[in-house]
Amino acid sequence: MNNKIGIRKWLSFIIAGFVGQLAWAIENNYFNLYVFDCTANYTFIPIMVAASAAAATITTLLMGALSDRLGKRKAFISFGYIIWGISIILFAFLDPNSKLSLVAGSAMAAGTMIVVMDCVMTFFGSTANDAAFNAYVTDNTQESNRGKVESVLSILPLIAMIVVVGLDGALTAEGKRNWLLFFVIIGGLTTVAGIVSIFLLPKDQIQPNKNEPYIKNIFYGFRPSVIKANPLLYLVLITFMVFFIGIQVFMPYLMVYIDKVLEIKDLNFTITLGVVLILASIITVVFGLFMDKIGKNKIIIPAIAITVAGAVGMFFVQKSFAMVGVMIAGTVMMTGYMIGTAVIGAKVRDYTPVNEVGLFQGVRMIFIVLIPMVTGPYIGRGVSYINAQTYVNEYNQTVIQPNAFIFLFAGLVILLAIIPTLIIIKKEKQKLTENNIEGEYEQSE
Repeated sequence: MNNKIGIRKWLSFIIAGFVGQLAWAIENNYFNLYVFDCTANYTFIPIMVAASAAAATITTLLMGALSDRLGKRKAFISFGYIIWGISIILFAFLDPNSKLSLVAGSAMAAGTMIVVMDCVMTFFGSTANDAAFNAYVTDNTQESNRGKVESVLSILPLIAMIVVVGLDGALTAEGKRNWLLFFVIIGGLTTVAGIVSIFLLPKDQIQPNKNEPYIKNIFYGFRPSVIKANPLLYLVLITFMVFFIGIQVFMPYLMVYIDKVLEIKDLNFTITLGVVLILASIITVVFGLFMDKIGKNKIIIPAIAITVAGAVGMFFVQKSFAMVGVMIAGTVMMTGYMIGTAVIGAKVRDYTPVNEVGLFQGVRMIFIVLIPMVTGPYIGRGVSYINAQTYVNEYNQTVIQPNAFIFLFAGLVILLAIIPTLIIIKKEKQKLTENNIEGEYEQSE
């Protein structure tokens, strides 16, 4: 079987993947700031975070199953991205202090509409990206080349973050952001990506899956019989879940820790973070070229170990050598994180049944997004009460400052991912032995 991926498919992976991560970058990092700027009310933030997380998971369950049932990926991606982009642009008109505002003068109405629009945006984003695009990547790759593809996809969120932070800096003057232009640029790029994908994405080749009623298909991945039939898939998802819980222990607090605790600020902050992200991205892509040849099972445990080593290194970084320390330990930690994400993500695709890819996207979201994002940050927050220090955040509130123990505890949680990994390797060896025995038996007959 030909395992080469043509330039057209590579472009579709990179363009849709990167622009999607740009859109998610502002959803995850800037909507909280925007709603506070518009309302001066911190209450809307936890409500919005919880609502959007629920919307993303439910949407992926519903639309993943629907894309399988219809045998469509391209339409969900293309038109999903177009409307996704338009919904992002609409945020620019929800600032009550703007002359163009649709809710002029009412902070409460603005906050409410921002929360509602975040859920609307998440619906189209999760439909296009989480459900359809992720399934599309699985449909158009195979076991022999997924490591390479995943290594590229795994660095896109970090590159997107660099771009968004740079754009934010360029559009901020005297402490005030040009939200209108910010949302128009990101939303416009997302819509353009949707239009381009109409011509770039190949026609759908998958067969519609209408074996069972749509409602039953929504909960397909939770059936005991399905879990029993696909034990390795769920073991890989558990590995991913544990790994990502550990990542989420420190990730939400990483920038705050570098800025507030290690006191790396302004240009030094940008240089330090840029060096870490760029070096880790380059190493991951170069390594990804050989990942499929080396073998995924030979990479998972070393990737976990490298991530843990980097996290432990971050624990020991002090102010006296903060920039150099973060550049070294941070690069090791983020390299391990991205390689781990790539190789485990590739194995999830390997074990996803070919004709039921969309049906498992919601399950994937629960394991690698919902559970880690609900549990990991709270572990990090709890750990920060060890020798607790406080600082005043961007909302002028006194809050607990994250401390070095977030990296130590993150490392301990990530280390636990080795347990299901060892079980996977053992089961794969057993399966290979059984297949060899069956092959020898058939030849003898």
